[in-house]
Amino acid sequence: MKQRLRFWFRLVGMGILAAILAAGCAGMPGPPPHAPSGPLTRIAPGQPGYPRFDDDMDGDGLEHALEKSLEYLHRLPPDRHFTFAADRFDTAHMIRSIEVFLGFIRTRPSPDALREFVARRYRVYRSTGGSETGRVLFTGYFEPIIQGSPIPTERYRHPVYSRPADLVTIDLSKFSKKFKGETLIGRHAKNNRVVPYYDRQQIEEQRVLDGNAEELAWVDDPVDLFFLQVQGSGKVYLTGGQSLNVHYHTTNGRPYRSIGKLLIEQGAIARSDMSMQAIRRYLNDHPESLRKVLNYNPSYVFFKLEEDGPLGSLSVRLTPGRSIATDRRLFPKGALAFIDTRQPLITAEGRIDSWTRLSRFVLNQDTGGAIRGAGRADVFWGNGPYAEIAAGHMKEAGDLYFLILEPAAAVSSGLP
Repeated sequence: MKQRLRFWFRLVGMGILAAILAAGCAGMPGPPPHAPSGPLTRIAPGQPGYPRFDDDMDGDGLEHALEKSLEYLHRLPPDRHFTFAADRFDTAHMIRSIEVFLGFIRTRPSPDALREFVARRYRVYRSTGGSETGRVLFTGYFEPIIQGSPIPTERYRHPVYSRPADLVTIDLSKFSKKFKGETLIGRHAKNNRVVPYYDRQQIEEQRVLDGNAEELAWVDDPVDLFFLQVQGSGKVYLTGGQSLNVHYHTTNGRPYRSIGKLLIEQGAIARSDMSMQAIRRYLNDHPESLRKVLNYNPSYVFFKLEEDGPLGSLSVRLTPGRSIATDRRLFPKGALAFIDTRQPLITAEGRIDSWTRLSRFVLNQDTGGAIRGAGRADVFWGNGPYAEIAAGHMKEAGDLYFLILEPAAAVSSGLP
């Protein structure tokens, strides 16, 4: 019962990709002189580590992301509390904090005006980062787009499954307070027993779900299907012209094992070369190893259809370059944040040419299985060639900050 088996939208989805990339990371800078006790520490203008708040992206995407966080916050009870280091704020204050920032962003302020506005009206908290580095490891995820068919054919033979009828989810906290937050996933078996659900190999090779789970679509590439599960959501373009938004629903409850780490340990891919693209190339070049490698990870994702997407764990649409995923246990959901790290620049041929600074305001709108602790964050890149390259290669050190409106400023409606 010690292992947490509760999986959310990105818990196994992009969490697997993050773990793949984290497995290939070289060491980041040395440990800070004093290790903080919590995930956030408050810093003031003029103190070391206080950011300049240079935003390198257009304001339209930021507006959209802010509006989506408001959409989430307006669904919450007014007495919900959000923790920023030693400070706690209720839902109403969170909403006001986002609204005030959104109103100011809509004026399209100059960089200096934006910095002055934040310094005067917002409290800033810095993530304490990893225990050994004091910094945050940033990885990325994206929305895959793959080809499919509404019916099985000789080409399209691999099903995208919905939640199976015999899968059961058990909230263990209902049985004892010591299991708070623990969820078990399994299936009904003979003699009224609940046993672990089928693993990836049984699902893929024994077809145990035939007649037990609806096939939402059929795809032609098992590697595409695997990485669709890795990302947790995506679009499937069907042969008849229709497109489907497939969204994470649940998993089989089996523990995740990183195929990236496996390939590094086997010497198939060098640690420094590890990326999603490197894994795909290896599997394409070694078809005889395909099943063995994929089945090393027994976890399996089941999907549902959505009218819109992609959606994060807050059930709001993610904004490319403006939505991030963090550890949901540590950081306030839906909150305004700021990141300072690096992103790749690519050539017209789709190769990484160099790396440049990534510095912008973002919203905390997702979570992930490998996004654990104060030293991890995942950037959502959207879809398309750049998104796939950035998500597949990003493993950069950086800094993460959270912002909340000063309580005294919340009573004022004027801007700035």
